[in-house]
Formats: sequence, C-alpha cells, structure tokens
Amino acid sequence: MGLVLFVLLSALEIILAVKGRGKEKEKKVWLKNRLLVRTAEAAIVLIALLLPYGQKWRLVPLLGFLALLEIIALLKWLGGRRSDNAEKKTGFAASNCVFSILFIGLLLIPAVIFTGYKGLPVSGPHPVAETSVIVIDSSRTDPFEQDGSFREVPVHFYYPADAEERERFPLVVFSHGAFGYYESNTSTYRELVSSGYVVAALDHPHHAFFTQDTAGKTIFVDQGFFQTAVSLNNNAYDDPEKCYPIYREWMDLRTSDMNCMLDTVKAAGVSGKLNDALFLPENNPDTILSVLKMIDMTKIGLMGHSMGGATSVQVGRERNDISAVIDLDGTMLGELLGVENGNYVVNKEPYTIPLLEFANWEQYNDRKEYLLLGYAYPNEVLLSCGKECFYVTVRDTLHMDFTDLPLLSPTLGNILGSGERANAETMTIVNGLVRDFFNYTLKDEDTFSAQGIY
Repeated sequence: MGLVLFVLLSALEIILAVKGRGKEKEKKVWLKNRLLVRTAEAAIVLIALLLPYGQKWRLVPLLGFLALLEIIALLKWLGGRRSDNAEKKTGFAASNCVFSILFIGLLLIPAVIFTGYKGLPVSGPHPVAETSVIVIDSSRTDPFEQDGSFREVPVHFYYPADAEERERFPLVVFSHGAFGYYESNTSTYRELVSSGYVVAALDHPHHAFFTQDTAGKTIFVDQGFFQTAVSLNNNAYDDPEKCYPIYREWMDLRTSDMNCMLDTVKAAGVSGKLNDALFLPENNPDTILSVLKMIDMTKIGLMGHSMGGATSVQVGRERNDISAVIDLDGTMLGELLGVENGNYVVNKEPYTIPLLEFANWEQYNDRKEYLLLGYAYPNEVLLSCGKECFYVTVRDTLHMDFTDLPLLSPTLGNILGSGERANAETMTIVNGLVRDFFNYTLKDEDTFSAQGIY
C-alpha cells in the first residue's frame, strides 16, 4: 500500500511540475493546477484510509500534511485570483516537485516498512481482552535514572474476555529481548489466552525499545545499553572477563523486574486488594482486580525471547512457585556463574522444572562445532542436566523469526535477523508448541511431544 501511494502521489507531483514548465506558466494558472493536484492527493490518501486493511495509523501523518498543503494552495489561489497574472519564478515548479516528493516519501516510511499485519488465527474459543498496570518496586532505585526514583515495571495483561466469575486460568509471564517491547509476541499471547490462560507481558524500561512510566513519559532504550549489547553481540564470548560482569548486571536487573512483578501480583491476588505498588495508567481498578482473581497462582509459567528467555530460565531456577519455562532462542546468561582461567563457569546443577528450548536454524547447526571444540555453551549444559527438557528448531529461521516482528515489518525483520522460512508459518509452529507445552505442564494434560526439527 505504501509503495503504491508513493508512486501515485509522485506521479501527480511530476505532472504538476511538467505542466508548470510548459505553456501554462502564469502564476494563477499554476496555483489552480496545484490546488487540483493537492485535492486529488488528499482524496487518494483518504480513499486508502477507507479501505479494509490494518495499520491505518501509518497514513494519518501523510493525510494531515496533504490537508495542510491543500489549505495553503487554496489560500494562495484565492489570493492569486485578485492579483496580476504574473509569471512564476523559473525553477519553482521543479524545486516544489522535489521537496513534495521527498516529504511524501518521508511520511510514507511507516507505510512502507510496516505491513497490515492483524495477527494470526487462534485455536481456542476465548476472545482476548487487554489491560495494563505499572508495578513500582520501592526496594530498588532505577540505575538508569538520575533522580533516585524507584524502578518501575509496566505489565500488560492479556486475558479471556468471557471469563466466568469463578473460573481460574494459569498465568504465563513473558519477558522481551534486548531493544524489544511487550508486544513482540502478541500472536503467542493471543493463542494462549484463546486456550484459557492469562498472559502478563513485561516491559523492562531502558532495555525495551520504548515504554512509559507512571508520569506518562515515554522511556526509550538506553543508548549505553544499546551500544554495549550490539558490541557484545558482534564479538560474543571473546573476552569472558570483560563480558561476564555486564551479563550479570543485565540479568540482575531483569530477574529483579520479573520477581517484583510476580511477588506483587501474587500478593494482590491473594488479598484481593490493590496497594501503592500498583499504578493504574488506565484508571482501571475493577478490571485489574477481576484479572487477578481469575489467575490460578499455583500454575505459573515463564517465557521470553532472547535475553527475556535467559531471564525466564534464571527465575525458573531460583523460585519454587514456577511450573514450567520456555526459552525462545535466548542464550542462558544466568547459567554463567563466573570466569576461571579465562573461561566461563557454567551451572551444572540439575534444572528441576520442565523446559522447552527453541533455537534458530543457524544456532542448531552450530551445535556440532560447539561440541567438537568442547565449548561450554550454557544452553547445552542445562539441557544435558535438566530433569525434563525439550529442544526444538525450525528450519531456515534466524533470531527474530521467533517473534512477530517480521510479520509486522519484514524490512526490520531482515535487518535484525530473519531467515527464509515464512514467518507466519514459523510462528504458527511456535505458538502451537508453546500452547501444547503449557497445556502439559500447567493444565496437567497427559503428554507433550516435540519432533525436534520442524
């Protein structure tokens, strides 16, 4: 849609410029033609907005820009009608054309980059509702803030909209990856909720691409964290002595976020009361209480992508109220215990709860090399000593294929790491396995099986 609009609008601008350089050079004729072109452009974008497709917000800035240009063109045309029929300045038509096309292209970037993705089909009968809360951790100051303010953890709940008063559902907590955000796996949340779960997707402020605090301020990813993460990703494990303290700092922050959220939500669910640790940006106390009441606090699963997967694995090891964990293509940084003789020390204690590990196709094929070199990759160590672990890969996938990003924006997906496999197909496989694994571990279904390679 974005590319089609760019071609149409650019063609109109070029036609206007060509006519302006021909016989009709008089100023008021040019103004009339420009008014007609602006009206036609605004009409085209308005028609596009009325068409049945998703992500219409992408065209709103462009429509506003064209409407402004149309008003200016109308005012100048009305003024030009009362003036002498002077000639336009030479080159004005061409420069106006170039400026307009460049600005239209700039405003159409979201429409070109983002698709009309509306989500994937779900298998369950429950409709999905959403609400949010911000958990305030008064035991910690935020290390990224300079004013000594407490750490805040936004929590976005997805839950069955048709829940009966006494129905109880297992809780699944999701943690996003570095520079991710809470909606990174919306299709997974919706599949789970449709099948009878409550999902709590966390934002980790300053690790998330963006989020909001209790003051309504937008918090973007911290530049220092961004640069360090990119640098370490490009030179992974080159210097354990340097990397380990950074990994430990990241894991401490994120696991504390998840632990605080779990403790606060469980306490409020048991008491049936909201306290000062819960800030309601939507002013929705009744909704939040109803969501908390529908959670079965004895059935909790954790899940995350990339660094969020590492967070989930570590919290699952440390707490005794977690029933299952899923790691979506994350290196288990929490399993690194230190450095000795220039090498990482990896935790070899048995992992006692069920774990489902997803690895991208490239990572899967690197396993043989790791094993031949005797490299103590933490995921391999945990899988070898886990009580009940399942390992899955999907052919022709890369890191971001285990999120919805390539569905929302193939351009960004390719930049950050998306393979040749159709992402809708990959996420359908992933979401089905996630659902079945949690059905087995949180709903006590008899069996769960995974074929290893899909």
